[in-house]
Amino acid sequence: MATDPRGPNIRFPPPLIFAVGWLLGWWLNRRLIFEIDGAGPGGVQTGLGLLLGAVGLGLMFWGMITFVMARTPVIPHRSARALVRHGPYRATRNPMYLGLTSLYVGLALVANAAWPLIVLPVVLIVMTTYVIRREEAHLDRAFGADYHAYRRQVRRWL
Repeated sequence: MATDPRGPNIRFPPPLIFAVGWLLGWWLNRRLIFEIDGAGPGGVQTGLGLLLGAVGLGLMFWGMITFVMARTPVIPHRSARALVRHGPYRATRNPMYLGLTSLYVGLALVANAAWPLIVLPVVLIVMTTYVIRREEAHLDRAFGADYHAYRRQVRRWL
């Protein structure tokens, strides 16, 4: 059970950060067209985009279901009640964010829009700075040595 009731102090929901980044990239693409493929998205590009989108959605939902089954909040501004290490959390400490990233890239491929891909590093920097680091500090306060061991065993992304 977590001993830190303060929570991670996350101000913006992570899906909103990804959505704002993608929409900014889409808006830029409407102003200054920058396509991935000037001939339009081919079958391979579209197929890869759909695959990445489906994998991203699947990974997000698997991570969410794993949290629900562990009876810990999915919403990141709430205090963690359990350190989840099973399911997708065996391979990555952030499967939901990895899923959002995969979905983001998949949508850019299907839309044939390069600007969202250019904006993605900014999205990931914002996520790391304002979400992930705060979550990690919260988990460190709440779970101490158990979280330290988990961090040594499982990478942040992959």
